[in-house]
Amino acid sequence: MNSIIKAFDRLPLLVKVIFALPVLDILWGFYRLCRSIHHKNVLGIVLGILMLVLCPTILWILDIITILLSGRVLWID
Repeated sequence: MNSIIKAFDRLPLLVKVIFALPVLDILWGFYRLCRSIHHKNVLGIVLGILMLVLCPTILWILDIITILLSGRVLWID
């Protein structure tokens, strides 16, 4: 799990933005779920599962904005 988190964190900015596009944004939902499982955050796990459903349809715009501004996706950890 930790290797997946590190791999996503080390991606170049352009690849992170491409992964935030509507169809590929499910990858960031998977990343959020992995982070919450790694930190044993129950609320994060529940929200991460919801993100797998909502990210490709709604939250991809927020992901692109936060990646461009801070270099990472917004999450509760």
